[in-house]
Amino acid sequence: MGFRGMTRIGNKEFHWGERTYIMGILNVTPDSFSGDGLDGRPEVAIARAKEMVAQGADILDIGGESTRPGAAPVSVEEELRRVIPVLKQVANEINIPISIDTYKSEVARQALDCGASMINDVWGLKEDIGLASLAAERKVSIILMHNQKGAVYNNMMAEVLDSLRWSVTKAKEAGVTPENIMIDPGIGFGKTVEHNLEIMRRLDEFSVPGYPLLLGTSRKSMIGKTLNLPADQRLEGTAATVAIGIAKGADIVRVHDVGPMMRVVRMSDAIVRSGG
Repeated sequence: MGFRGMTRIGNKEFHWGERTYIMGILNVTPDSFSGDGLDGRPEVAIARAKEMVAQGADILDIGGESTRPGAAPVSVEEELRRVIPVLKQVANEINIPISIDTYKSEVARQALDCGASMINDVWGLKEDIGLASLAAERKVSIILMHNQKGAVYNNMMAEVLDSLRWSVTKAKEAGVTPENIMIDPGIGFGKTVEHNLEIMRRLDEFSVPGYPLLLGTSRKSMIGKTLNLPADQRLEGTAATVAIGIAKGADIVRVHDVGPMMRVVRMSDAIVRSGG
């Protein structure tokens, strides 16, 4: 299952198809939907980062702007104030690649200067096309996520796939090499609960574009609304989505709870991946 090939991110090689990789989430925001925002507490953020590395994270994703529904956008200056001090220190103290979770090219540029080696763009180049040329110039990987304003579709799956193909085309036109492109269907972004569940059921269709697939379901409202549970009680629901996602081709899972999800990933891989 999953994409085949290799991508170098920072100092690490990712051999797609051999196992599922884990991206740990580090939100340095005051208003994360999941209640784990660490704004103003860099020492807590550093400790959290080290804990996720110890638990088996393969990549650390640092973000300074909440993407929860209804969150107010923040300025480039404010996002940099939140992210850069933590990123600098984390880059000095951990040995796994760091991804910068931003859709602003200036934030990404400074983050790459400070030790990040990957860009995670939740708007798939729709908000700032400059991220594509930046990724090409720095020869770094970029995750292109599907997102849109509103959740109205004529044919949801076809439109999400078409949007991702547009993002991939724009990245390649800017000079990003195919091995540095990854896609994310954007669970919870511009979609209803029913849309998200349909994407989960049909996740294997996202292998068609031919790029590694990232799945980000951790603590999302799809789980909360299905189980009627708050964000801090969605561990088992997240585990179900991770296991099913791996069975349907996910190459990376982006999670808050690295330790428990590492166990889910290992068990799922033992069943799904050839050779265990």
